[in-house]
Amino acid sequence: MTNPVSRFRTEWFTSAAEARRDVLAGIVVALALIPEAIGFSIISGVDPRVGLYASVAIAIVISFLGGRPGMISAATAAVAVVVTPLVRDHGVEYLFAATILMGLIQMVAGLLRLDLLMQFVSRSVITGFVNALAILIFMAQLPQFVGVTWHTYAMVAAGLAIIYLVPRVTKAVPSPLVAILVLAAISIALGLPVRTVGDMGKLPEGLPSFALPNVPLTWETLRIILPYSLTMAAVGLLESLLTAQIVDDMTDTDSDKRRECMGQGGANIAAALVGGMGGCAMIGQSVINVTSGGRKRLSTFTAGTFLLFLLAVLGPIVGRIPMPALVAVMVMVSIGTFSWNSLLNLRRHPPTSSAVMLVTVAVVVATHNLAGGVLAGVLLSGIFFAGKVRRMFSVEREAGIDGTATYRVQGEIFFASVDRFTRAFQAEDSAARVVIDVSAAHFWDISGVGALDKIVARLRRDGREVEVIGYNRASADLVDRFALHDKTGVELGAVPH
Repeated sequence: MTNPVSRFRTEWFTSAAEARRDVLAGIVVALALIPEAIGFSIISGVDPRVGLYASVAIAIVISFLGGRPGMISAATAAVAVVVTPLVRDHGVEYLFAATILMGLIQMVAGLLRLDLLMQFVSRSVITGFVNALAILIFMAQLPQFVGVTWHTYAMVAAGLAIIYLVPRVTKAVPSPLVAILVLAAISIALGLPVRTVGDMGKLPEGLPSFALPNVPLTWETLRIILPYSLTMAAVGLLESLLTAQIVDDMTDTDSDKRRECMGQGGANIAAALVGGMGGCAMIGQSVINVTSGGRKRLSTFTAGTFLLFLLAVLGPIVGRIPMPALVAVMVMVSIGTFSWNSLLNLRRHPPTSSAVMLVTVAVVVATHNLAGGVLAGVLLSGIFFAGKVRRMFSVEREAGIDGTATYRVQGEIFFASVDRFTRAFQAEDSAARVVIDVSAAHFWDISGVGALDKIVARLRRDGREVEVIGYNRASADLVDRFALHDKTGVELGAVPH
């Protein structure tokens, strides 16, 4: 069993240099969180403090409870879009109640190991998810270029130059932080006519306070919030687990997906109790953190605590940070997030894999619905997989000298292949005895068993003697439980040969 002290050092920091990198990365993330949290609050129709306080609470709590060190969670657009009708029709207090229920549902999902469903998400879907998010992140920056002076374009270009050139000189300080500080100093000193963080919305003053949602504890309240809570919980877990997988790949480390589900639930409950909205993992901020050197829980904790410090102490100064500096950081994130190799692989990979990736991207970008795009990709992957397995099937007929016809079945018998399986047996077969050898086949579902029933019944109705041989253990169990024709004779619980 791992020593608690050793585990703490492994997950938080193992050296002073590593701790410094995590702290600096967390500072960059905190600065980048502010305009996004304000924007998500506006999407939901609530005060900016609801998104900002949520980001503080979620980042701090998930740094302790989450299963993926170095991943950033906060208020997100995916959740904000879902709750807009709830806030409009019932008010912000119902949002807080729905967020608490969202957290409870996510914790139950962790207990039920629903994180294992991620095993059914193919690499093509994950690539499409990443590319779609990169496109959405870039598209979200475009409004900052509308109705502005040339100074904005110049500052964004300068910010990108700093971000990509500074690492060639030194990696002691994250280049996005250098870009933000340098451009902020220039903008404030010269009084440049550019948009600032303060223009996005009023920053809150002081610390958040603890309070329970002011809603009646009735079945009617549950009826109102449950549909929203279920949707928020599902979207939040989907985005969090996919982001965790992406960070796993970026850092070449593993994460505890079940713990992440539980941690997301606890973080959302905490957010609601301090007057915040729901949230989940953020791929953009997580990429900023990882590329800035953040790898441990300390980076996520720093992001939350430094964001709280900025809001409570340095609000007026933060409000003067130029938006072009943050836009440059997010453009860098979109460029770094996009899987450029996937474009080259369109011709090298199987057409079905490329189609899944492109459909995932198209649905997410067209609808701005991350869950919908991923579900479309998973569904298409399932259809292609079923079609592929369906073709891995054959039936060969061998005529014996004693008037016996043997049909040797190879492949998988399930709902998608039963039609070919049924048609493979010749209705006009003149053999007096038919042997169906399924030793190289496998029956997966009751559709396959039902097809075998139909074949046996039809042949016997035509006056032929029929025998089915060669069941494997799993197929025999299925046939013994659900078939209408002769049972296999294989003793349940027996060890297969």
